[in-house]
Amino acid sequence: MSTGERTIPASQFRNHCLRLMDEINETGDTLIVTKHGKPVAVVGPARRDKGSLWGFMEGTTRILGDIDSPAIPPDDWDIVSDPDRVFNPASAPPE
Repeated sequence: MSTGERTIPASQFRNHCLRLMDEINETGDTLIVTKHGKPVAVVGPARRDKGSLWGFMEGTTRILGDIDSPAIPPDDWDIVSDPDRVFNPASAPPE
């Protein structure tokens, strides 16, 4: 399987578009389509990731420390130590 890149004029791409797309699909090559010698488009193979979404990032992170316990003790959280204050701000004592 090739992974090359080549340049092709827009008129030639237009005339042979379907054949070129089949070729790209088979070879994995990329075509740079030009107009008047300047690149205007890149045509390449579609991504074919047939893997599952589950586990595709496996091995890319590290867990350091305890991930089950809160980073700040619950007694230090106003929301945890006095939940009525959050749900009913009028009942909160003045600060």
